[in-house]
Amino acid sequence: MIRYDSNGNRTIVEHFSNNDIFGEIFYVVNTNNELFVEAKKTSTILFFIYDDLQENCKPDCTFHQKLLDSLSSLYLNKVIELNTRIELLSKRTIREKLLGYFNVVSSKNMGKTFQLSFSLTDLADYLSVDRSAMMRELKLLKEDGFIEKNGNSIRLLYK
Repeated sequence: MIRYDSNGNRTIVEHFSNNDIFGEIFYVVNTNNELFVEAKKTSTILFFIYDDLQENCKPDCTFHQKLLDSLSSLYLNKVIELNTRIELLSKRTIREKLLGYFNVVSSKNMGKTFQLSFSLTDLADYLSVDRSAMMRELKLLKEDGFIEKNGNSIRLLYK
């Protein structure tokens, strides 16, 4: 999900993967900035209107019942992801943002080695940092022994 500000600056608001949920309920837009969803690969999206979920197509519709049962956990997981994003963006330095992001990805993958799901340009936009400054910081993280980097593969040497 991408937002462009009035100066044309791009920010990646969120990066989605399989079975993620997004919609107006999570991203209130109270400015003139619009949100765009861009698929990097072939995707299937289920569109639904929340009010319509209450009206089953038939009294014993298992699809509607399963969806309603799953909705609260989907919402809770989304709130947790958004809070994690706020925590990342609240970091003061590029190094803190990168290490925070690496820790989140490492925890999700349950390992010190992982593939970045972003290009480096997209990662800079996701962390709301200047790409060239981020590249310098990645180089310093390698030199300081915090990470090994080979293409989009990152291995954490701390933790």
